[in-house]
Amino acid sequence: MTPQIEPDWSRLEEEFEVWKQEGRVLPLWWRDDDAIAPTTELETLSLLSEKMGLPVHLAIIPKFAQQTLADTLDDTFIPVVHGWSHENHAPSGEKKMEFGEHRALETLLNDANTGLERLQNLFGGKVQPMFVPPWNRISPAITQNLASLGYHAISTFTPRKHALAARNLSQVNTHLDLIDWRGGRSLVAPQILVDQLTCDLQDRRFGKTDATEPYGILTHHLVHDPSIWWFTETLVERLLAGPGHPWHFTHAHAAP
Repeated sequence: MTPQIEPDWSRLEEEFEVWKQEGRVLPLWWRDDDAIAPTTELETLSLLSEKMGLPVHLAIIPKFAQQTLADTLDDTFIPVVHGWSHENHAPSGEKKMEFGEHRALETLLNDANTGLERLQNLFGGKVQPMFVPPWNRISPAITQNLASLGYHAISTFTPRKHALAARNLSQVNTHLDLIDWRGGRSLVAPQILVDQLTCDLQDRRFGKTDATEPYGILTHHLVHDPSIWWFTETLVERLLAGPGHPWHFTHAHAAP
């Protein structure tokens, strides 16, 4: 499905050309959230990932992860830890958080630790020790303790301020969320996404943001409609034809 209004890609293509002339490369990665079981949507995601040649870092909710997911997950996916239960503990009226200051630190650390252990038991060595807090929000006190639990990285949203979120803990964020969560949960207007990506690349080129941080595309396969699938494929295809080079997290990319 193609949206009714095709976006104007010209400014982005011009930015790609500048990157080419300057010999710049964009490390590109893909994170998809909220997996718990095999679904037709997950199969579609796998096929698209294989077609694009870009692996998906699949943020799996540990408490509800099913054995059938572990039994069927193919090599296009890199399992990472998506909190514990994806449950909101913030008071009414505040932004949703599972790992905020609304619960005891000991409880939060236990949940983060149990989440990693459960996915390791299910997926073995496939799991990468990256913590993805639900709703991309987390208390600094938790962040400071993640490395002690065996995590090597944390991933939230928006350009990182520093390469390390804490001692021995890398920060690798996502930057472009394709879903209009407040306006119908379909695709954000394509032109808005294209313009945002163009500005993001310019910010990197001008030194306003960290040009070494892998640029992250964020998706949620369970709520994708045809327009989101279409734009995901179109965008990734254009990025990889331009300055984008596939990137994936491994222990080798972890903080020293």
